[in-house]
Order: sequence, then structure tokens, then C-alpha cells
Amino acid sequence: MVDVADKLACFQAITGLEDPDLCTEILQAHGWDLELAISSFTSSTQPSASTTTSDSHPRDSRTRTEFGSASGVVIAPQPGLAWKLITLPISVISGSLGLISGAVGLGLWVAGGVLSYSLGMIGLSSGQGGESSARLVSVSSAASEAMDFLAAFEREYGTRGPNFVGEGFMDALQRSRSAFKLLFVYLHSPDHPDSPDFCRRTLCSETLAAFVNENFVAWGGSIRSSEGFKMSNSLKASRFPFCAVFMPATNQRIALLQQVEGPKSPEEMLTILQRLLEESAPVLVAARLDAEERRNNVRLREEQDAAYRAALEADQARERQRREEQERQEREAAEAERKRKEEEEARERAAREAAEKEAARDRMRQEKAMSLGDEPEKGLNVTQVLVRFPNGERKERRFPSTALIQSLYDYVDSLGCLEVEDYNLVSNFPRVTYGTEKLSLTLKEAGLHPQASLFVELN
Repeated sequence: MVDVADKLACFQAITGLEDPDLCTEILQAHGWDLELAISSFTSSTQPSASTTTSDSHPRDSRTRTEFGSASGVVIAPQPGLAWKLITLPISVISGSLGLISGAVGLGLWVAGGVLSYSLGMIGLSSGQGGESSARLVSVSSAASEAMDFLAAFEREYGTRGPNFVGEGFMDALQRSRSAFKLLFVYLHSPDHPDSPDFCRRTLCSETLAAFVNENFVAWGGSIRSSEGFKMSNSLKASRFPFCAVFMPATNQRIALLQQVEGPKSPEEMLTILQRLLEESAPVLVAARLDAEERRNNVRLREEQDAAYRAALEADQARERQRREEQERQEREAAEAERKRKEEEEARERAAREAAEKEAARDRMRQEKAMSLGDEPEKGLNVTQVLVRFPNGERKERRFPSTALIQSLYDYVDSLGCLEVEDYNLVSNFPRVTYGTEKLSLTLKEAGLHPQASLFVELN
């Protein structure tokens, strides 16, 4: 449930009242029922908002009453784009645009024949459809559902249709706002008999798809998915196929321009979308120019701030340079002394380590030489081994055929011909590397008896 502070902030945002005490009194008078308080306020301040739709409205621009609200549908007093009140659930809005929790209502007003909707928060009571208990859908879930729809659509109808974005509705709306384009929405009913033909003939029409891709941001969702189902309920879709066109604006505002319900030919859809694009062009151009002006103002302020900071930093730099020069000289003297001591200590340490390492290698060679024992005389059970080193040097020795491969490595180590410890003994014909896994084999088991020629391969 939405808490008191959130309700107060939402009431102020939707009604435009800035006095928190007055807003608190109005909410208290309506038992903190946010929807009832807003409905009462708007009905008392905007009596024209209760006018209902006439029968002269076209079928593809259906107007309805607000979901969960007792107020009627508002009709634009001037000719132009179709418009209406709708309510989007928090599962669609949650996680986008930094909005607070609760169901999100779209309040509306008209200025100079151009309509827009105010994106505000309305908390629904548990007695109205149980919407307040609806499970929230995260942004990642919404994006996953959108990508699932896109994959299923392309699998069924190919890739000739609109380029539906693989993200949630609010992210797609933000994308259209950033691109200054209208948002084309398609709600797919997989079980409706008209859906396959509409997708193949209309949405996948080359002309229509190219027009949508060039001039709109396209978003699609299946009514079997959580977000698509909630969007369908919010828009009160009664016939399928169902399409809608939204116009994003600034300050968290949104306009529902058109709903197209039932099957339409590519020509009919193209006519509707072209008309919407022509009628909304001034608004989109104005929004683009306004955004550019804001960016220019921001850039100008940034340049002025940068110039001031540069002048200030220049003054500070001169003083800092004087101090740094003095500190640098002191540091250099200290650093030179430190390096001299470190180099002296490093030389002494390196000499000790080299001596210790050489002593350890001498001990290792002596131990391994002793472990080999005396060289046996020639005989049937004696193996003659020739070892060639990388520098071309050759060493030859006899071993018992029962000696292990490890003894050959001990022999090479005991000679002290190598400066490295990482190497392998390899035979040429056939080429066999006698690595770690073969150290426990005897010479006879390894196939080196009665004689073997090996070379040292450095790793």
C-alpha cells in the first residue's frame, strides 16, 4: 500500500496544488482515498471533463472511462488527435523513470489543441478489482517477456515485420522519448482467429513495416504475458488484433493518441499512422527543439562554469607550482638517498641470494649424483643412455634397465649443465616426451632399453 507521504506527493503532482496543508485536509476529508480525492477535485475544478464520447468517433480510436474511476470519458473540445484517460498498472511502470510504488494513472489536459497526459500515481483500493494486490513485474522480467514475444513473432511470421524492441513498455517509451518518435504498440492475442492473418498481411507488409521502422519505436507484447495482459486490461482492449500509438513527452507525461481494434489492411493501417504522424509532427518538432534548447543552455552554463574554474585554477596553480617546486626538490633529495640505500641493500641481498642459490644447487647436484650410485658395467640388464643438451654438449651414462625415468632427470641435474629447472627429456624416433606422468616408469617399461638417445627440451 502507498503510505501517507507518497499519497500526499502524488496528489500534489496530479492536482498541481503546492500547499501541503491544503492537500492534507482534502485527503483527510476523503479518508485518505487518493483516487476519490482526485476524482472529487477534478470534477469540481474541471466540470467539462465528464463529457462522454459521441457516436461519431471512429471505431479505431475508441474512448473509454478510466479503469477503477467513477469519472466519465473526456472529449477534446477542439478537433485533433483522439485522447482519453487510462490507468497503467504499477507492474508496467515499476522500475522506470524513478516513479514511486502504486498504480499509475494518466491524468490529462489540453493546451492549444495539443493533448498530453500527466503521469501520476493513483492507489487503488482492494475492493476494486484487486489491482492493489497484483504481483509486481520487474524490469528484467518485462524485458524477458518482450524478447520472448519478439522471438515467437519472428519464428512464426519471419523478420519482415516491425522492429519490435526487446525491452519493457516503459523502457520502449523512454526510447521513443529520447528519439522524439511516437511509440507503436501491438498487443498480440495468439488464440484470436484474426491474429495470424493480421500479422502476415498487415504487420509484415513491406510498406507498413518500413514506415513503422522509420517513424516509430515499435513495442509488442502477448496478452499471455504478464505485462501484455496488464496493458490489455489498462487499455480495455475488447477486440483483436489490437494496436495503439503513444506520444511520450517531458516531465513524465504520456499521450495515448489512437487505439486500433480489429483487423485492418496494410493500407488502412498506413493511412491511420500517416495521419497520426502528420498531426503529432508539430509536437514532436517542438519537443526536439525544446530539448536542443535545454542542451544548449546546459552547455552554455557548463562553458561559463568551465571558464570560471579555469581562471580560478590558473591562480591556484601558480601558488601550487611554487610550493610543489620546493617540495619536489626536497623529495628528490630524499628519494636519491633512499634509492642509494635500496640499491646498496639490493646488491648485498642479490649477492647473498645468488650464493645461497648456488650452494643449494651444488648440494642438490651432489645429492642426486649420490642417489644414482655407481655406474654399472655393460650387460644384458644395463641401458646405455645418451643425452644431448641445447648447447650441443653430449653426456653418456649406463643405467640399470630397472632404473626409473626420474633417475635420468636426476642424472641431468647432477651434471650442472643447465641454468634452468623446467625442461623435459624427449626421444626423437619416435618422438616421446618423458614428462611428469612417466617419471615412475622403468627404462625398460618406457621402451628405452637397451639403449636410448634423448635430448633436453627447455620449456
